[in-house]
Amino acid sequence: MTARLTVLGAGYLGLTHAACMAHLGHDVLGVDTDPGRVSLLNAGRVPIHEPGLSDLLRDGLNSGRLAFTTSYRHGAEHGEVHFICVGTPQLRGRQRADLSQLNRCVTTLAPLLERPCVVVGKSTVPAGTAARLAGELARLAPAGADVELAWNPEFLREGNAVADTLAPDRIVAGVASAHAERILRAVYDRLLAEGARLFVTDLATAELAKSAANAFLATKISFINAMGEVCEAAGGDVTVLSDILGADPRIGPAFLRPGLGFGGGCLPKDIRAFLARAAELGAGEALGFLREVDTVNLRCRTRMIELTCAQGGQDLTDVPVCVLGAAFKSGSDDVRDSPALDVAQILHGMGARVTVYDPVALASARQSCPQLRYAGSVLEAARGADVLLLATEWPEFAELKPVQLDGVVARRNIIDGRNVLDPRVWLDAGWDYRALGVAVG
Repeated sequence: MTARLTVLGAGYLGLTHAACMAHLGHDVLGVDTDPGRVSLLNAGRVPIHEPGLSDLLRDGLNSGRLAFTTSYRHGAEHGEVHFICVGTPQLRGRQRADLSQLNRCVTTLAPLLERPCVVVGKSTVPAGTAARLAGELARLAPAGADVELAWNPEFLREGNAVADTLAPDRIVAGVASAHAERILRAVYDRLLAEGARLFVTDLATAELAKSAANAFLATKISFINAMGEVCEAAGGDVTVLSDILGADPRIGPAFLRPGLGFGGGCLPKDIRAFLARAAELGAGEALGFLREVDTVNLRCRTRMIELTCAQGGQDLTDVPVCVLGAAFKSGSDDVRDSPALDVAQILHGMGARVTVYDPVALASARQSCPQLRYAGSVLEAARGADVLLLATEWPEFAELKPVQLDGVVARRNIIDGRNVLDPRVWLDAGWDYRALGVAVG
């Protein structure tokens, strides 16, 4: 089946969803309140780095199945199904999620819904949000009870978002009626026919699915980094320990990569919002461990600073430091809560002369942290450096060889914040190699 879909919000999630739904044959209209972004997208230009997305956008525009507008009224008139994909960032100075964009979206859309339709939330929200919004839709929409709400959380990985949308490992449909379930099955019929697993559940469970998934992934990352601290103290190697643990099928290797920890626009804010909502529901003690997950993650950055001081001197004033990486992970230009950029800023605040290089995130980094120095290549960033930090696991950094930096750096000091280099290669080349969770000697 093909359907007329509206996607509200043309950020990372909304743009990916809109382009992928058009690729599946649906007639998609994206709605965003930013005229500049809408013009950019209608011209076929993607404002973010996401592999494969540019081609899908252009294909959708050229086919006539995809377009973008700033008009909520046009969106309401167009769609049989309206997907809400707006941001839910962390409230400034608080642990809770900021639902202001979501609330505005619903209160703007609802009065324009004059015929039966299904509104589908994809944004990450605290449990109970969907039930509240269902009441808002029933109260504000002219079509009243003929406007149904469903919740269909996203499980996208930045850098793999297109593949995760077109070949998902699961689709969660939180619904309150058989009709809403039929609509979602029809929207995703091609993916279901190709083997995607569908979980049909109530609204609250669908909301919890995304929060719980991110909390578990964050816990795995912080667990292996906590083991890294123990390994350093005991003289062990956390990279080998990670391989041993990952060989156990009950544990698995995914998200057991030790290093500088997690960041980005999802995991950090989602575990904090999950903890805050649990407390509001009277279940805060059940998720108390997430406080330590967050603490361990942030401590990784402190430990990276300590290693830099060990190599560059306790007084880093005017010490030239090269930071390789600005994005929070490879495959993305997202610098939100980036461990790499956070470390660079801290070192800058300590007086170091920090130069940053990233293959795709330089523009985002410059906008976020204009006080730092930036370079256009690894060699330019490393020139004259006393300490080199590998802070984002880009392949070009993982493939670096000591000989490439001979005569470039001032001192042979390197800190592998992602444990992607071979320590023996660097040690044999005369470098002082350090890494989180590895006692090198």
